[in-house]
Amino acid sequence: MTWSAAQREYMSRALEVAEKGRGQVRPNPLVGCVLVKDGFVIAEGWHDHLGGLHAEQMAIHDAEEKGHNTNGSTAYITLEPCNHFGRTPPCTEALLWAGIGEVIIAHGDPNPLVRGDGISVLEEAGIKVQSGLLENEAAEQMREFLHWCENRRPYVTVKVAIDANGSVDDLSKDAARFTSDECLKHVHNLRKDCCAILVGANTVIRDDPSLTVRLVESERQPIRVVIDPNNRIDPNSKVLNDGFATRHLTSGFRGLPALLDMLGDLEIQRLLVEGGPTTINYFLEEGLVDEFILVQSNAVHTTPVNSNFDLTSFSSVEEKTWGEESVKIYTR
Repeated sequence: MTWSAAQREYMSRALEVAEKGRGQVRPNPLVGCVLVKDGFVIAEGWHDHLGGLHAEQMAIHDAEEKGHNTNGSTAYITLEPCNHFGRTPPCTEALLWAGIGEVIIAHGDPNPLVRGDGISVLEEAGIKVQSGLLENEAAEQMREFLHWCENRRPYVTVKVAIDANGSVDDLSKDAARFTSDECLKHVHNLRKDCCAILVGANTVIRDDPSLTVRLVESERQPIRVVIDPNNRIDPNSKVLNDGFATRHLTSGFRGLPALLDMLGDLEIQRLLVEGGPTTINYFLEEGLVDEFILVQSNAVHTTPVNSNFDLTSFSSVEEKTWGEESVKIYTR
């Protein structure tokens, strides 16, 4: 399929508006929709929050509010429209009701409830449907959703901070953060985009962390998961008493693969591992890490704890800056 520059621009905009739902729609994927008529964008929509309008429905509503007639327009949608009743009615019905003449889709929906049915319903109703425009870009945007649909396990992201020499902690001091305030905001944005945050017992015993989203606006908190097979953490720990959801895994813990299966069944699509080196290395040794975010500070620890992370199995490295810290993001 050969796509025009204008078509690419419209779908790029749909991917851009889809980002407005990041951190707010899981277990649903990010989806954006742009309505075009006579060469002009007449409306935009995105899936904004769980239970809210889907992207197609929001775009149609946006067109109505602006006084535009959607009949005969073309819809550029980042994901195949759903054709089932979930938290909202089927998007295929909304598109048919609005008189959309053509639908261009970036990526098919791998969800077992859909699997191509949305496209066939539209085509049977006489709507022209094309797909595959900026498919790779859409796949990257929805990577955790696609991973979960294929594997029924969460996409595992590890985030860890080290000092200038690769130490994860300074045993000469009480537990304390050693990265900048601006870096911490990036971490909280990362937490917002995850369904669950996991640590081991040692992290809770040493740090007594909250593991919540606080520095950026969020309408939901990720579930905290604490691996504690010997039930060692203080019953007064914040994660057990602050009113937010925590899965405290004690004597029934059956290993990391079983844990990921359980989290997948709970529709946890992205798991953030923020534990210490022992927990992180268990995940690495079993080949269960999909993304490794290494945050390096300029601080120097007096009594260091070396990390010794083996990252040789990762094929791609992206470099960023979070505040005063340099960041390397390793992916497979």
